[in-house]
Amino acid sequence: MFARKFLQKSSGGQNPPPPIAPPPRGCLLAEDLDPHLVTHFGIPSTASLLAFDPIQCLLAVGTLDGRIKVIGGDNIEAILASPKQLPFKNLEFMQNQGFLVSISNENEIQVWDLDLRQPASSLKWESNITAFAILHGTGYMYVGDEYGMVSVLNYSADEGKLLQLPYYVPTDALAEAAGLSSPIDYPVVGLLSQPCSKGTRLLIAFSNGLLFLWDASEDHVVLVRGNKDLPVEGSTVADSLEASHDELSDLELDGKEISSLCWASTDGSVLAAGYVDGDILFWDFSDGQKGKPSNHVVKLQLSSAEKRLPVIVMHWCLDVSRKSSGGKLFIYGGDIIGSDEVLTMLGLDWSSGMGGLKCVGRADLTLSGSFADMVLSPIASSRQSGMFLFLLTNPGQLQAYDDASLASLMSQKENKISVSPLPYPMVVPTMDPHMTVATFAALNVNDKTSLALSEIVLAAKARTPRTPSGESAQWPLTGGVPSHLDDYKLERLYMAGYQDGSMRIWDATYPCLSLIYILEPKASVIDITGVDASVTAFCFCSKTSCLAVGNEFGMVRLFKLVGHASGGTLEVVTNTEKKAHHLHQEDGPQWLAAFSFLSSPVCTLQFVQSTRRLAVGFKCGKVAMLDTGVPSVLFVTDSLSDSGSPIKSLYVQSSSAPTASKSDPTDHNSINSEDDLILCAMTKDGQTIILDGNTGKILASCLRSLKNPTAICMHIIENCYENSETPNGKPAGNPSGKETHIINASESHSPSEQNAVTETKLADQMFANSVFLMCSEDALRLYSLKSLSQGSLESMMEVNLPRPCCWMGILKKDGRECAVLLLYRTGHIEIRSFPNLEAVGESSLLSLLRWNFKPNMEKTVCSDDFGHVVLVNGCEVAILSFLAHANGFRLPESLPLLHDKVLAAAADATFSHISAHKKNHDGAPKFLSNIIKGFRSSTEQKMDQVQDFSHLGNIFSNPPYLKPSDIGGDDEKIVELNIDDIEIDEPVIILPLTEKDKKEKKDKRTDKEKLFDGASSDAQPKTRTVEEIKSKYRKAGETSAIASQAKDKLLERGEKLERISQRTAELQDNAENFASMAHELAKQMEKRKWWNI
Repeated sequence: MFARKFLQKSSGGQNPPPPIAPPPRGCLLAEDLDPHLVTHFGIPSTASLLAFDPIQCLLAVGTLDGRIKVIGGDNIEAILASPKQLPFKNLEFMQNQGFLVSISNENEIQVWDLDLRQPASSLKWESNITAFAILHGTGYMYVGDEYGMVSVLNYSADEGKLLQLPYYVPTDALAEAAGLSSPIDYPVVGLLSQPCSKGTRLLIAFSNGLLFLWDASEDHVVLVRGNKDLPVEGSTVADSLEASHDELSDLELDGKEISSLCWASTDGSVLAAGYVDGDILFWDFSDGQKGKPSNHVVKLQLSSAEKRLPVIVMHWCLDVSRKSSGGKLFIYGGDIIGSDEVLTMLGLDWSSGMGGLKCVGRADLTLSGSFADMVLSPIASSRQSGMFLFLLTNPGQLQAYDDASLASLMSQKENKISVSPLPYPMVVPTMDPHMTVATFAALNVNDKTSLALSEIVLAAKARTPRTPSGESAQWPLTGGVPSHLDDYKLERLYMAGYQDGSMRIWDATYPCLSLIYILEPKASVIDITGVDASVTAFCFCSKTSCLAVGNEFGMVRLFKLVGHASGGTLEVVTNTEKKAHHLHQEDGPQWLAAFSFLSSPVCTLQFVQSTRRLAVGFKCGKVAMLDTGVPSVLFVTDSLSDSGSPIKSLYVQSSSAPTASKSDPTDHNSINSEDDLILCAMTKDGQTIILDGNTGKILASCLRSLKNPTAICMHIIENCYENSETPNGKPAGNPSGKETHIINASESHSPSEQNAVTETKLADQMFANSVFLMCSEDALRLYSLKSLSQGSLESMMEVNLPRPCCWMGILKKDGRECAVLLLYRTGHIEIRSFPNLEAVGESSLLSLLRWNFKPNMEKTVCSDDFGHVVLVNGCEVAILSFLAHANGFRLPESLPLLHDKVLAAAADATFSHISAHKKNHDGAPKFLSNIIKGFRSSTEQKMDQVQDFSHLGNIFSNPPYLKPSDIGGDDEKIVELNIDDIEIDEPVIILPLTEKDKKEKKDKRTDKEKLFDGASSDAQPKTRTVEEIKSKYRKAGETSAIASQAKDKLLERGEKLERISQRTAELQDNAENFASMAHELAKQMEKRKWWNI
């Protein structure tokens, strides 16, 4: 009772809190947001590394900001983003496995699953990783660190884990082989698996110049090179074709630091090592040199200057014309300091032997930017075959050279010819040509026009070549598998205008964009002045498939995307005349008309609902209305701004139902001259004007004096009071401290200050329930259009923005405007919900895309009503999605596959057959010869891929010197001998010696003396190697099994000892018979050594 009264008293008789009211209709909540990346195209400007999978034909590009770009064929691209924005220092494919391995600057090793497009496993390495290599076709990885240690990792796709294996390369063994007194502690600068060694031999290079060839199967050093204490024999050769060889007796290896290395032969017998001082040394690693006391080396110099650039990167490929006695070496660096930045290609020949190596050709590839990385690999596909060089330069420029272009460059002795590379075919070009404006158009898939356009798109996609990259050559990448969904319908179009006057249109239904049309600015037989000027604005009508394009010279071109081949006419309208030109056009886009009557750049275009009218806003502040059915200019106003401010936005309202279908501009019967049009225009300085859309007469003009007179855009929200609650005049919640200022009607400016001209009865009716939203750099403002038409600019709400704004988009939910999307010049993205314009979400370009905002970026930003935003940054194009419930791109089923499992299985089957064929020496069957075209086009180049690496599991699963025995096959039984296996259970009876026995014993003493002959010999003990000791005493099996076996043997021995002790007494009785003989034996053994026993 007391507790009940206490609670009643503490509550003070207050009523329970009212229930929370549901959010107003049409508003957006924080849980409705899910900002994420849909797709990405282009090479990032921070690209720094390349990796290539020759079987899957995929190229990976690592960046300085923690991203990895994966590129295949058929416009297949993907972007992988590491959680940390750190540069990558190593990037390599697990070839034909569907995984990619990266190492960040913080030494975090990540394995990326290409199917899931996300990290599958990661491992933080404690020391600084200085070298890294993956055994081709396996999950085994070598890791070298700054302390000279070489470890082995393995990634198991079944378990999804990256683990460090027990095996490592002991530094003391390397030091002993090099004749050093202490273990090697120099950083490892290079790791290369020797070709044709089944993965057991590893080339290890240290920064001090030491080179070791380590055999993991035998745990010993095969060869040592680069030691200053070893005698060196060899020669030097310059890159000149007439150079002669000189002896290398004075070669100084002390302090020569290695900067790059690569194999220069298909069998791993020649190694090319580049040094910091600019020298290139070719080391002989053939087995024939194992027993010789000296090493052979050839030195090559790209320049005779004293100071040269370090040899940073080297790659070698086989020259098919020279078979196994030559090749091409690609070098970046090694030239004189201050020379032009080039990539040097050398033709090498050693048909007369390693000592006779000579340079037979040189060519320099001039770089278009600063060098970043290169990859050299054979490609065999249906599109291209042969050796390809992929070259990456800054900022984000990717090019490719094929065999033919490199051969033609090498053949020019005077090096006067320039070879054009294959440029990376950008899915969406942004720089060449330069993109100026873009839009994202959503289509109604059920419209008749949209269905017709879908059929044309399907036909056009069937005719479009795969990733075209020129007239006579194609980009060689073919990796990935495009998605094929059965219920395809054209849902979205992405359109872009360019500086050369052209337009490009893509199918954006799925994340993998495909080019549909390229609208060239010029007709084949008609020359129109100013038609190829830069595109500044365009407008697309989805219901009529009409496209209006305006350019910098004030010309407006009108196209219809759905059309059939005909000999129609092109109407050209100027301010003085109208001409009709006969123009034959094919199926697809039809050029209908061109308007050129004003020399001011076009700023904005807007089709009129339910009519065939087109409103045009110019930079000079004028507005024109065009009749697109019978091409003509209806009216052109004077400048709507006293200062001549450009027109930023146009909005046209018709008296007919806004939901009525738009008419076809080419349909003359669709004209309804009785329709009343109201045109609303906004200038850059914030002035808003309402005009009669039929005559151009100004109905109302209101100028709101802005602190920062830079209006960005406007948006009319129709029937706003029916779709959402009216703002209540109270400040919206502002958790972030943003300033919100509410202006009442009494605070609005007087009609005299606004210079209002009213003639607005019709406008009052059409704009009765509409709201005018103005976005400027510093604020968002909501006005009543009814008050605007009456000459009184009544502000319903004003929200000051925390940062300078440059772009605004509208988000819709359930067909209603629910929020605005703002992009700030700082790169921040903010979402504010109606009706009170309060912030419900915030993100940034840096967090979503790793981008920084750049000037004029807002000109190419576009969005649709469903939360999809397209942004352009340099060579990159990205599509973002902000609404959680919107999945218009149908992810993830619409994403293309990066790893082709069918191709991987076919490659494994082919390589398995090649390996079996090499063992059995049988003829190759024909049923596998065409599975993968060109897989055996160059057997020497693919030797590592054919090898069997199944034996590596036993080698790497144990530390060095502790591997299980490999002697004998699995079917052979290992016989073990042990002293405990001797049977001593039967008693031994020894009788006393008789006279006869004594006599025989005396006669046998001579034999005993013969037994001890040589007792005084000084023979030395035989030295046994580690391998002999291991082969004699090591046992097969796991450690636990050996311990259990030893325990059983001990128990058996105990039982035998008990039986022996019982017979000890009997043996003592007969021991005296042996005493005399033992005394004599002891005298003879005094001078013998223990190892002669």
